[in-house]
Amino acid sequence: MVVNQDNPVEKISYSDLRKIFAGERRTWAGGTVVRLVVRPPGTREREALLRLLQLDETDYEQYWTAKVYRGEAQFPPVVLSSGGMTREAIVTYPGAVALIEANEVKRGMKVLKIDSHLPGESGYPLH
Repeated sequence: MVVNQDNPVEKISYSDLRKIFAGERRTWAGGTVVRLVVRPPGTREREALLRLLQLDETDYEQYWTAKVYRGEAQFPPVVLSSGGMTREAIVTYPGAVALIEANEVKRGMKVLKIDSHLPGESGYPLH
C-alpha cells in the first residue's frame, strides 16, 4: 500500500485499510481527502483489493455503483490501466492511495506499514 510522500500517515491497521478501500473512511489525518486509485480487473493489484474487501469483481462493481447512487460517494475509485499511471497519480495527488507491487515504489511515494509490517516481512497481511 502506497500513499503520497506528503501524507502524514506512517502506519495503518488492516481494519482501517479495509475501510479506506471500501470508501468508508474519506479523509486522512489532517483532513486531506482520500483519493482511491485502483488497477483494472485481471491485475494482481486488483486481485489483492478484492481479497481485502472479500468481494468478487461483480460484487465490487455493484458495491461502488450503489455507494454513488445512494450519495455515499461522489464517484467510484479511479481505475488506471498502467502501473506508470498509478505511480503518477500517487505522486501527484496528496490524498492518493493505491495497492501496487513492492518493486513499483518510486520517489514521491510512501509505503505504509500495515499492522506494523512492511511488504516482505513475516506477518504482512497483503500478498
